[in-house]
Amino acid sequence: MKTNVAIFNLLTVFYIIVAAVYGYWSNLVYGEIEVIGFAAIGMLVFLTGFIAFYLGKTAKSFTGPEDLPDANIEDGEAEMGFFAPWSWWPIMLGIGGALCFTSLAIGWWIFIIGFPLAIVALIGFVFEHSRGLHAH
Repeated sequence: MKTNVAIFNLLTVFYIIVAAVYGYWSNLVYGEIEVIGFAAIGMLVFLTGFIAFYLGKTAKSFTGPEDLPDANIEDGEAEMGFFAPWSWWPIMLGIGGALCFTSLAIGWWIFIIGFPLAIVALIGFVFEHSRGLHAH
C-alpha cells in the first residue's frame, strides 16, 4: 500500500507540472490559457491527490503482506471480504446510473425512469443481507 501512495503522490506532482506546462504552452500559442484542457489536467491533480491521501491514511491502519520485504506470495491468500455472487442488484444499479447519465446527453425524460430505478436498486443492494433467505 505504501508503494501505491508513492505512485499516486508521484502522479500528483507529475500532473501539476503538466498543467503548468500546458497552461504556459497554450498561452504562448493562443494568447490565452485554453480553459478546458487546463481544467481537465487540474482535475487529474485533485483525483490523484485525493487517492494518495486516502491510501496514505488507510496504510497507517493496514499492513498487508505486500508491504513486508520478507513476505511470501501465499501470505496474501486470506479472504479479502464477503461478496454475494447471486446478487442482481449491482447490475440494476448500473443500469439506473447509466440511464441517469444518458439523460444528460439525450433528454431529461430518461432521468425520470433512471433515478427511481437507481434508488430502488441502491436500497436493495444495501439491505440484501438484512432480510430474506440470506439474512444475517
